[in-house]
Amino acid sequence: MMFLNFIVAVLALIYNGAEGMKLQANVGELFTYKIEPQLFNWTHQVISQQFRYRPSLKGYPDLPSWMRYMYSHEYHSGFLYGTPPESAAGKDLSLDVVALNRQNYETRHVVVSMFVAQKFRTPNVVQMKINNLNWVHLMDPGRVENLRNIFRNDLWPNSREDLSVVFMESAVNMGGRLPLRPQQREGVIVHVGSFAQFSPRLMELQEEVRPLYKLPSCSYKRTSVQKIFENVGFKLDWCAFRMVGMESPTEILFHSGKQSEQQVTGEQKHQEDRWIGISREDVPERNYIDEFAFAFAIPGVIFAVLIGMLSAVLCFQHDKFSSNSDYPMSSTVQMVQCSDSKSNQPITTLKSLKDPNFLLDNISMRSQSPNNSFYQLDCGTSSIYARPKPPPYKGGTLGRNGVDI
Repeated sequence: MMFLNFIVAVLALIYNGAEGMKLQANVGELFTYKIEPQLFNWTHQVISQQFRYRPSLKGYPDLPSWMRYMYSHEYHSGFLYGTPPESAAGKDLSLDVVALNRQNYETRHVVVSMFVAQKFRTPNVVQMKINNLNWVHLMDPGRVENLRNIFRNDLWPNSREDLSVVFMESAVNMGGRLPLRPQQREGVIVHVGSFAQFSPRLMELQEEVRPLYKLPSCSYKRTSVQKIFENVGFKLDWCAFRMVGMESPTEILFHSGKQSEQQVTGEQKHQEDRWIGISREDVPERNYIDEFAFAFAIPGVIFAVLIGMLSAVLCFQHDKFSSNSDYPMSSTVQMVQCSDSKSNQPITTLKSLKDPNFLLDNISMRSQSPNNSFYQLDCGTSSIYARPKPPPYKGGTLGRNGVDI
C-alpha cells in the first residue's frame, strides 16, 4: 500500500511539473516543441497512432497567428513550431494541450507556459530549400546542428557566434506540389540568419546560382559546394537559394519578397499586424437590373436577328420561285365537247381540272405508254379522246437557220 501511495505521489509531482513548466521563445528565431505521450504520463502504446493532441491558446480556440501545430505519423508525436514576431515580445503565453487516448478514449490536459523574449532580428539571411527532407526531420536537433555547422565551418565562418534558424516550413505549405510518389519527400524551406556580413564564398555562390532565378526548380543543377551539403545528407534546390541582407542587390530583395528592417518603421509594422475591417456602407452592392438586362437583352437581340435573317431568306426564295415559273396560271375549268352516237349532235360539257371525279373517276387511262398523252373521256353513252390544253405560245425571233434566238 505504501508503495502504491509513493507511485501516486511521484506521478502527481510529474504532472504538476508538467503543468508548471515554462518555455522560452526568442523573437526572430525558430521555436519548436515536441508533444509526446510522456508529457501526459502515458508510457505504453498499444496501437499505432493511439494518441491525438489538440493545442490552443488558453481561453481561445486556436493558436497564436505565428505558431503552427502539425502531427507526424513518422514520429507519432505532435510538434509546435513558429517564429515569434516583434509584436509578441515580452508576453507570457499559456497553451492548453488536450490529449486523447484512442484505445480507451481517456483524455488528459496539460498547460504549457512560455515567454517570448525580446531579440533583434538578424539582418542577413540565407534562404534555401532542401528537397530530400520533410518538415519533421528538421525537428531533430542533430540535423539542425549539422546544417548550422556547414555555414559556421565552411561557407560563413563569421556567423559562428550567432547563427540560428529563423524560419522553417514545409514546401507544400509554401505553395509547392506534393510528390508523385508517396515515398518521396515533400521538401522543406529553411532560413538561417546572422548579424555577420556575408562571406566572400557565399557571395561567389550567389553569383553562381544567379542565372537560375528564372527557373521554378532545378534539382539537377550542381554547384561548387554540392558535396559539402550532400556529405551530411542535404540535397538543395539551387533555384531557391537566396541571400537577403542589408547590402543585398535590389533584385534579390524584390525576388525574395522581403524588405529590409530599416525601411519599415515600428508604427508601420504595428499597422500591418492589425486587421481593419470595412464598414457596411463600403461593402459593394450587386446590381441585379444590369445583370438581368445582360441576361435577357443580348440573347433577345441575337434571336431577333436570326428570325429576321430566316424571314428574309424565305421571302427571297418565294420570289425566286414566282419569277422562274415557265407557265402562267391556266384556268382550272376546261370545256369538253362530246358527240352523241344516236343523234350525232355535239354535247358541250364543262369539266373542272380540280374535280377529283374528273381526275379519278371520269378519266380512264386507255394507254399506259408515256408517249401517248390522249385520255378517253366518258360523255354519257359516247366517249372521245381529249388532249390537255397546251401551254400558250411565246413568240420568238427566228434566225437564218430557223433557230429561236
